[in-house]
Amino acid sequence: MPCHPSPRLLRAFVAVAEELHFTRAAGRLYVAQQALSRDVRALEREVGAALFVRSTRRVALTEEGERLLPHARRVLAAYEELATALDGAGAAEVRPLVVDVAAPVSTGQRVLEAAREAAPDIEFVARYYSGLTAAAADLLGPAPPADGVPGGAGVPVGGLDVSFGRVAGLPPHLLAGLEHRLVRYERVAVLLPEEHRLAGLTEVPPAALAGETLYAGAGNPGTAEWTSYARTLFARYGIELAASFPKIEGEREFARVVRGRGWSVLATVEFIGVPGMVLRPLGAPVPLSPVSVVWRRGLRHPGLAALGEAACRLGAAEGWRERPRGAWLPEEDETLMVG
Repeated sequence: MPCHPSPRLLRAFVAVAEELHFTRAAGRLYVAQQALSRDVRALEREVGAALFVRSTRRVALTEEGERLLPHARRVLAAYEELATALDGAGAAEVRPLVVDVAAPVSTGQRVLEAAREAAPDIEFVARYYSGLTAAAADLLGPAPPADGVPGGAGVPVGGLDVSFGRVAGLPPHLLAGLEHRLVRYERVAVLLPEEHRLAGLTEVPPAALAGETLYAGAGNPGTAEWTSYARTLFARYGIELAASFPKIEGEREFARVVRGRGWSVLATVEFIGVPGMVLRPLGAPVPLSPVSVVWRRGLRHPGLAALGEAACRLGAAEGWRERPRGAWLPEEDETLMVG
């Protein structure tokens, strides 16, 4: 799922390119000049190049802008043609897209909310599987009824269309039927009891946890990809993985169990708040967990493109795909990201 500029950004670019004047272009699009300028800057960030030379007297296209203009016009024409076709066929026939975001506080949730805002005509239905291993099984579930259209306007193949998570930890037989695209290198963190000896630090060196026992979803088959990440990380620093425990359902039950057992928990910086506990990022080195958007091969749905565009916008604005100097990934993640 490549990072495609949204039609709104392309319309802003074409209007300014044709008017060579931001005020006139804003009037033509019935938007504020500030909003138009913001959209042009956003497009320049996405393509990685300046598209206009701006001065107090004039606006001119750069060489990159000249090269992009005919392509942008063709893309917008195709969008208009698609909109006309959908109007004729009845856009209401497009079914809701079922999206697993893992948890209410997560990278996936943020991408979903941004996609809903940018594409209000598409219905996104959220699911909260908590682990990509569990979600992948439903992404590749049983075939739909004979009148369903796999990946098209029919029902989802296994009740789920899209998920988010660490793909390197998936079994090969599941990964083979999926497509995925990196969204973010999420920083790994540790959830500590407030009275913990390291709770006062703003950043916890992984080596400082040597000899401790941390919970990382062991015993929950749906989060096997996260437990395997933890084992690889813990082996480097002499950290013990907490023994298997039955799957914990819901935020309140999670808080009750981890507080009652006095556990520290391996997490990421996008994590729920737990009363009586503090979340601290790990550092020196900085462990990262790649979060990808994952969908079954052959899926065709406008909501998938909307999710991809939302992930691109958030990632560009917040540096989601940048890796700090000296950051660490498991070798299997490194290999998959290079591939």
